Amino acid sequence: VPKEARGKHVDHLMTVYPIGDPHFGEYIWGDECGRDWDLSIAERIHCQAMAALVDAAPKTERALIINLGDAAHYDSMIAVTPRSGHHLDADSRYAKMVDVLILAMRQVVESALKKHRYVHVVHVIGNHDETGAVWLSRLFAHLYSKEPRVTVETSPSVFSYYRWGKTLIGMHHGHTAKAHVLPGVMATDRAKDWGETTHRYWYTGHIHHESKKEFPGCVVESFNTLAPADSYAHSGGYRARQNMKCVVLHKEHGEVARHTVSPDMLEGEAA
Repeated sequence: VPKEARGKHVDHLMTVYPIGDPHFGEYIWGDECGRDWDLSIAERIHCQAMAALVDAAPKTERALIINLGDAAHYDSMIAVTPRSGHHLDADSRYAKMVDVLILAMRQVVESALKKHRYVHVVHVIGNHDETGAVWLSRLFAHLYSKEPRVTVETSPSVFSYYRWGKTLIGMHHGHTAKAHVLPGVMATDRAKDWGETTHRYWYTGHIHHESKKEFPGCVVESFNTLAPADSYAHSGGYRARQNMKCVVLHKEHGEVARHTVSPDMLEGEAA
């Protein structure tokens, strides 16, 4: 049933919610890696983080939710990465992972709908969920087919784009194209939009840590994940911070603000 958008909304700003590498279905043992992580923790932390960011965000007319890939930790009944066959520490069963992933991602959208009039959802294809991201995007398109306030990207490409005013956003997991390649990809794929915009951003994940570089005509940024480092990453010395952000964009002037939440800020810590 369509929900009514209540109150006045700011139409010259848009709020973007990039969700870095959720990895639902990942199991991390706190004694080994410093923090516990499993399906129940992942669900709670992601839903609370989104709710906190929605509270902090301005009441913008439009919102863009970007699952930056690897929403599902593995892509079949066997807990391995699809292409390299890297063995993964997994929590529980594939069907349970699917249940929690859908529930949490739907709650993310519902949280956004409470504040914003229109919500666009993008499920980026990752290296852990090459097929999972495909069915997830189509599922959400069906779930919200009768909700005119929600639109869902269903392109099977690993590159997605969203144009808003003078801003052009590219979305890519980061596993098939390096950061320095992405500005040229955007300029080629969206030549007309590139020429008509002055603020261009690529939002990526994959590397699990914050990285931001300005190239001629375009900024490429990777976002942190809320999940702690797993056994492989912890043993390799990776120590990236856990957080999730929302980014506020002006229709004419690009990014003007952002908010950040970490698991320790939320009610009920992850560990």
